Amino acid sequence: MKRIVLSGGGTAGHINPALALADELKLHDYQVLFAGTFQGIEAQLVPRENIAYQPFHVRGFNRKHPLSLVGALYYAAKARRKAVSWLKAIKPEAVVCFGGYVSLPVGMAAHALHIPLFVHEQNSVMGLTNAHLSKYARKVFLTYQEAASRIPEKTPYDVIGNPVRRSVCEATRKQGRQFLGIDEDAFVLLVTGGSLGAEHINEALCACKEKLLALPKLHVVHITGKKTYEKTCAQLALTPLEKQRWHVFDYQYEMGKCLAAADAIVSRAGATSLAEIAARGLPALLVPYPFATANHQEHNARAACDAGCALVCLDDKLETDEFSTNVLKLCSDKRVWSAMKAACEKRAATHAREALYSAIVESL
Repeated sequence: MKRIVLSGGGTAGHINPALALADELKLHDYQVLFAGTFQGIEAQLVPRENIAYQPFHVRGFNRKHPLSLVGALYYAAKARRKAVSWLKAIKPEAVVCFGGYVSLPVGMAAHALHIPLFVHEQNSVMGLTNAHLSKYARKVFLTYQEAASRIPEKTPYDVIGNPVRRSVCEATRKQGRQFLGIDEDAFVLLVTGGSLGAEHINEALCACKEKLLALPKLHVVHITGKKTYEKTCAQLALTPLEKQRWHVFDYQYEMGKCLAAADAIVSRAGATSLAEIAARGLPALLVPYPFATANHQEHNARAACDAGCALVCLDDKLETDEFSTNVLKLCSDKRVWSAMKAACEKRAATHAREALYSAIVESL
């Protein structure tokens, strides 16, 4: 059986596009193997998909503390040697890297063994790992044209978008509502800060609790992130009656069903989150993460806003009336919501998964 290795780590933003490609590869009878870390979220997400998982010890570094780079390079060198032995044993047709520290030793091992290497960059600003690996890649795939500035002239690239998982694209509204136990005629606001959560968004939403629950038939599906779950629950202090309409989760593995159940969403503006939101055609209130590289999340959010698909509230405005006003507008102003929904449906696209698969296979 033909094998392809995927690698990525750190956040679901790197992992979900890889799992989307895995969906397509398995559909065409490829065996998929995944290289990740021992502790990252990929160690939880990937095995759930019945994908063979190979962990590596890697360590990130802090740009403000240059000495941390020494430890990062030491672990990267050890991981590269381990990856060389592993790749020799399994003999894959190709290695596809999606970013995160673990992709560096795996990608460099593939290059050393002359295994075709491909890179997919999700963001408008290419990360350090992907920028380095692009020097050795047979081809680089981008979500945004802007990321091409860090690709060497000799490396070919395509702008294909960000792959979205089948479970996100194919889940139905009925399935989502049944999974969450929410009536069909309710209006569902989904709130998520991404795989790592967003404490500042959680706090701002808690402050809106009374106003939101005053809206008839509104249900809130609130995914807090594991680190801030207990704190958020304490801040909300939901009564048994309120819990019937405010559904709090620390993490949600069935994100496809949650997105399918939703009528609108409050979210960070990472590239993968936006691809999933676009695939479902969801009107959104986007709160860009303020410390993203080159402020790329604000760039992402502004593009969605300019297309009429989203409202934007910067992180430093979360404690002002701007956030609560926009949340209420999203949930209660039918004219605004309908216009955004129409714009979203024009932009919805789910072709990137198939395009990435085809481009890789054609390049082998």
